[in-house]
Amino acid sequence: MATNPFVHVELATTDLPKAKEFYGKLFDWDLSDSSVEGYTLIGVGENEYGVGGGMMKAPVANMPSNWMAYVAVSDIEGATAKAKSLGAKVLTEVTPIDSMGWISVIQDPTGAVLGLFKANQP
Repeated sequence: MATNPFVHVELATTDLPKAKEFYGKLFDWDLSDSSVEGYTLIGVGENEYGVGGGMMKAPVANMPSNWMAYVAVSDIEGATAKAKSLGAKVLTEVTPIDSMGWISVIQDPTGAVLGLFKANQP
C-alpha cells in the first residue's frame, strides 16, 4: 500500500435524502446505512481506483454541502501536531470514530481542508 493514501471521502450535506437519491442514480454505488445513526456508507466495489466513503447531514448550521478527503496516517497525534507546526490550523482535534479509529481535520496554510485518519489495529 502507498504511504499515506487517500482512504475515505465524505459528503457533509444540507439534504441527506436528496444527496442519496442523486448519487444513487448518478453512480453505481452501494449506499447503505451504517451503525452510526444518520451516516450512510458509500461502497464502490472492488476496482483499481475505488476509495469508499460516506454521507451525513452537515454537522454545523449554515455549513454548505461539501466533500472532504481523508488520508491514512500511522500516528494521528503526531501527524496532527506536525501539520500544526507547519502552519496548519486544527479544525477538529483527534477524535475517536466508533470502533473504526480516529480522525482529525486540518486546514492547510492555503485554506484547503483535509481529514487525517488512523484505523484501529486488530
